[in-house]
Amino acid sequence: MKSHARVVVIGGGVVGVGTLYALTKKGWSDVVLVERNELTSGSTWHAAGLLPLFNMSYSVGKVHQYSLDLYSKLEEETGQHVGLRQVSNIRLAQTEDRWDEFMYYAGVAETIGIHVNLLTPEQVKEIWPLCNTEGLLGAIQHPTDGYVQPADLTQAMAKGARDKGAEIYRNTRVIAIEQKANDEWLVKTDKGDITCEHLVTATGNFVRQTGDMLGLDIPVIPVEHQYIVTEAHPEIKQRHADGLPEMGVLRDADSAWYMREEAGGLILGPYEAGAPVCYVDGPDEDAEYELFQEDLDRIAPHIESTFHRVPAFGEVGIKKVYNGAICYTPDGSPIIGPAWGKKNLWLNEGHSFGVTAAGGAGWQLAEWIVEGESSIDMLGVDPRRFGPYASRGYLKRKNEEAYRNVFTPHFPDEERWDARPLKTSPCYDRMKALGAVFGSVYGWERPNWFAPSADYGFEPDEIVRPDVIAKDNHAPVKPGEKVKELWSFRRSNYFEHVGNEVKNVTENCGLLDMSAFAKYEVTGPNAAEWLDSILANRIPKTIGRVGLCHLLTKLGGVRSEFTVYKRGENDFYLVGPGAYERHDWDYLTKLKPDTGVELQKITTQMGVLVLAGPKSRDVLQKLTDTDLSNDSFKWLTGKFINVGIAQAHALRVNFVGELGWELHHPIEMQNLIFDLVMEAGEEFGIKPFGIRAMGAMAVEKSYRLVGRELSVEYSAYESGLDRFVHPNKGDFIGRDELVKRHAAGDEWTYVTLDVHDIKDCDARGSEAVYDASGTLVGRVTTGSYGWRVGKSLALAMVKPANSAEGSKLQVKILGEMFQATVIAESPFDADNECLRA
Repeated sequence: MKSHARVVVIGGGVVGVGTLYALTKKGWSDVVLVERNELTSGSTWHAAGLLPLFNMSYSVGKVHQYSLDLYSKLEEETGQHVGLRQVSNIRLAQTEDRWDEFMYYAGVAETIGIHVNLLTPEQVKEIWPLCNTEGLLGAIQHPTDGYVQPADLTQAMAKGARDKGAEIYRNTRVIAIEQKANDEWLVKTDKGDITCEHLVTATGNFVRQTGDMLGLDIPVIPVEHQYIVTEAHPEIKQRHADGLPEMGVLRDADSAWYMREEAGGLILGPYEAGAPVCYVDGPDEDAEYELFQEDLDRIAPHIESTFHRVPAFGEVGIKKVYNGAICYTPDGSPIIGPAWGKKNLWLNEGHSFGVTAAGGAGWQLAEWIVEGESSIDMLGVDPRRFGPYASRGYLKRKNEEAYRNVFTPHFPDEERWDARPLKTSPCYDRMKALGAVFGSVYGWERPNWFAPSADYGFEPDEIVRPDVIAKDNHAPVKPGEKVKELWSFRRSNYFEHVGNEVKNVTENCGLLDMSAFAKYEVTGPNAAEWLDSILANRIPKTIGRVGLCHLLTKLGGVRSEFTVYKRGENDFYLVGPGAYERHDWDYLTKLKPDTGVELQKITTQMGVLVLAGPKSRDVLQKLTDTDLSNDSFKWLTGKFINVGIAQAHALRVNFVGELGWELHHPIEMQNLIFDLVMEAGEEFGIKPFGIRAMGAMAVEKSYRLVGRELSVEYSAYESGLDRFVHPNKGDFIGRDELVKRHAAGDEWTYVTLDVHDIKDCDARGSEAVYDASGTLVGRVTTGSYGWRVGKSLALAMVKPANSAEGSKLQVKILGEMFQATVIAESPFDADNECLRA
C-alpha cells in the first residue's frame, strides 16, 4: 500500500469509483481508492441500474446528462462490458398538473441540451404494447435513456482508472481520519496509513460513520427501497423471439412507480409513503451485500395500480423482492462538493440515483479538485446548502418525506411540511395571526404571502383531484386546519392576494420579515483591506455608507453577494442570502487571514424587518428622533436609531424598489418593534407582505439573485454587474480572468423581457428562449407578473446578438410559445425616483 497519494477516495461503490476514474481523466494518476470489502458491496450491487435524465434541478440534470454520455463510450474505451441498454424511458401523465410538470421540465431539458419527445397515448401503445393507455393525457420520452448493469459499470470505470495509474485497495477498512497541521489528510486503515493532499468520501450507507470520523454531521440518512422482479412473461418472451425491441423503461408518474423488462419478466420499483429510514447510525461493521425483510403490504397500492396500467404484471409470479438501502438527503438531491469547515475535503454522498449520477458527479468533483472550480453551477447539490439545523431528528423526517415524494409533481411553489416549523423568528405568531402562509428556507419559516384573514381557506375535501396515488398539489394541513394554498405551474389561488400586497406597498407601506438573512461582522485593523481584496466592488469608505458587493470565482463568475454596511472604523456588517449561509460562511472563513481580521456569524442575534412604501418615512418618523428626511438620511446609507424604546440599525435599502428601510435589530426586541411599527402604521394603511410579493417587485426592478442571474457559469459582466465591478481599484479575486473574458467577448448578456399575451402562466425560470426563427438563444432565470407595470416579465440570459433593446424573441412556457420583447432594465421606476424619494 502507498504511504502517500495526491487523492484518496473512500468508498468502492459506483460513485466512489466514478470519482477515481474522473480524476485520472483529468491527468491525476497518483490517486487511490480504499474499499472496506469488495467493489459494489454496498448499495450498488442491488441497484436497478436505471438512468433517468428527468430532473427539475439544473445541476442534477447536467450531472445525469454527462453520465449517460460517458457510459455510452466507456465500453469502447476500457474494453469492459457495462450492460448499457439505451432502450428509452417513457413517463406517463394522467393529470393536467402532471402534464404541466412535463412541459416545464421539457424547457429545462432543452436549455441543458437533453432531447425529449412528446407522445400521444397511441404512440405509447406502439412502443409499450403491454401498457393500458386508458386515462392517459400523454407522455414524454427520453430516447437515449435506459439502464445499465451497475456492477459492470463500476468495474469498467475501475479498469479505466487503473489503466491511467490509479490504485484500488479492496478489503481495506478505514478506522480513523485525521487532518494534519499542513492541511493534508491522514487516512488510517487496517492495512496501513495513507497521507493525501485531498480526501474524497463516497461512503454511501456508511456516511454516518464517515461523518463521525470527520467531526461532521453529514445530512444523509438512507431509506429502504423495494423493488420486485417477476418471472418471465410469455408475451415478453415471444417479443424477444420475434426480434422485437425491448419496450424500455416505463414510469407511471401519477402512480409513483417505474417498470422495465428483466430477463423476460418485469421489474417494478414503487416509491411509497411509509418507507422508513435505515442505518441511522450506519450499518453493522460486517455488513456486506445486505438486504432488509420485504414488506409488500407497504407497497400494495402501487402493485394494484400496475394491474390496471400493465395487466401483464399480475399474470406472472414474483421471483425476487429486493429491499435495500438507498441514500437520501432532505431535498432528494445528492451532496457533491467541498465540505464545510475543512480544507481539501470533498463529499460525494447522498445519492438516491447513484448509478445515474456517478459519472457526472465524479466529473464535477474532479474539475473542482484539479482546476479549483466546478465548470457548472453546482449550488443545487452543494453540501453547504444545508446548515446545522439538519440534524439527526430532522433528517429522519425529511429524508422519508423526500423518498415518498420522488414522483409527486414538483411544483415551483411547493412547500413540504415535514419537520416544520423548525426555526422561527419572534414575530412568527404575530404574522400567523395576520394570515401568513409560510415557506421555508434554510430551516427558517418566512411568510410567502398573507391570506385575507387567518382562517381563510377551504376544506381539503373541496379539492377535486383525479384518483391517483401521487395527487397532492396543495399545501399540507394539520387535522382541523383549512387548505390555504394550491400549488401550480400556473397562477394559483394566492395570485390575487400577492397582487394586493404589491398594491398596498406601492400606495401605502408594508412590513416584511427578513430575519432569515445571513449576517456577519467583520472587524479588526485589516478588515477594510481584506474585504477590498476579496470583493469586486469598492467597499464603503465612509461610516454609514452601504454598498452591494460580490465575491467572484477565480474565473470571474459570481459566487456570493453581500450588502456591506460600514458601522464604524474597522467595523463592517455584511448581509447575505439566508439560503446560502453555510456556503458563504465557509468561503469567508477559508479566505480570512490569520491576523488582523475578526469574523463573526450573528444571524440568530439580529432580526430584520423591512418597512417599505411611499408612507414608510411617515411611519418610522413617528417612532424615532432621528431625522429621516432625504437630505439627512440618503439612499444607500445606514444609521443606528431608536425605534421607540428599542433600537436598530436602519439601512435605507430594500429589494422591492420603493422608499424604505431595513431595520436590523437585536432579535430579542423584534416583537416590540413589530408592534410599534404596525401600530404607528395603522393610519397610513400598513399591512404585512411576503416573499412572493417581494420577488414580483424585484423582477420589475431587474434585480439579480444568486443561483439564478448570478452564477459561477456567468461572468460578472455577463450578469450585468458592470456598476458593481471595479477592476481599477486594485486586485481582487477573479479580477484578471474577468477582464480577460470580457475583452475576448461575453458569451451571454442579461436582459429583461416583456412576455406578451400571457393569460394564466408566467415564466418561472429555466424556460427556453428562442429568436424569431425558432433557434434556441438562451434561458429564463426568473419570471413573474409585474403588478406595478401590468406586464408578465422574465429575466433571462441570452446570446449578445439577441440582447439589444427591442429585440423580438420567444419564450416557451409550459409547452406554448409566447412572443417577447427585450426591454430596458428596471421597467418599474428606471431612475430609482421611489428609492431616492
